[in-house]
Order: sequence, then structure tokens, then C-alpha cells
Amino acid sequence: MAYLPISINVTGKKILIIGGGRIAHHKIGFLEQFADNIAVVAIDVIDEIKRKNVQYTEKPYEKSDLKDAFLIYACTNIKELNKQVKADAEELGKLCNVVDNPPLCDFVSPAIYKNGIYTVACGSNAQDVYKSIEIRNKIKEYLEHDPSTFHPSEHFTHRT
Repeated sequence: MAYLPISINVTGKKILIIGGGRIAHHKIGFLEQFADNIAVVAIDVIDEIKRKNVQYTEKPYEKSDLKDAFLIYACTNIKELNKQVKADAEELGKLCNVVDNPPLCDFVSPAIYKNGIYTVACGSNAQDVYKSIEIRNKIKEYLEHDPSTFHPSEHFTHRT
């Protein structure tokens, strides 16, 4: 697997999460830093999700739920359902992330540190999530310890 690290504009675009439990809640916590249009479809949606600024529909998943989605996250604890969501997304030409199953993912979310307009991401091509988190945390500590020591133009070549 080789994942292309990109920053993608999700403003106003529907991010759909299939699943309404703890896994989905965790993913929403990550996504709400970036997305303003998150929707959840699940038979049961936990109260923590209901209290968030997301749309939710309590019903069984149907392929038609994917129609208007820009990105899809399959976040259930039912492997067969997650595989079905992925298959349906693929058939519709939509990108899907099957949480905790990198071989089924069209994209993965790196470990991210966000501060204002700056975002630093560390990924491992879904090979070592914990090491990516460790590296992200070291970057965060460095930047928060003395932000004046970090000058992007001195350390990185600008590329678009």
C-alpha cells in the first residue's frame, strides 16, 4: 500500500460515517477539526454523538445513504457491514475508509497536530499507527515548547 499525503478541501462537503458507536465517536472527534458537514447513519447512535454538531439518522444502512457523500468512513464493529459499505462505495466511485482495516481503505488518516492554520501530519502507510502518533506527539511537544524556534522557511522547501 502506498498512500499519497494530501490536504483536501472538505468545506461544505458531506463526510459520512456509517456507525454510531464509540469508533464513530472517536472518528468524529478527529474530523470535526476540519469538516463542517458530518453525517452519521446507524441503527443506534450513542448520546455523545447526538450531542455533537453532526447530522444523524437512526436507521439500518442502505447503499443509497452513500449518494451525496464526498468521503465515507465505515465505523461499525460489524466486519461484514464495513466490507459491504466499502464495496458499495467502490461501485459508486466514492472513497471509503474502513476503520482499523487498512487493506480495505482507499485513504487513511495520519496522526495530526493542528494549530491555527498549520497542520502537521505523520503517516506510516497504515503500517505503524502507534509510531506515527509518537512522532506526531514529539513534533507537538517541540512546537509547543518554544514556537518561536520553528520557522518553516528555514527547515522545509516549499512545494505545491
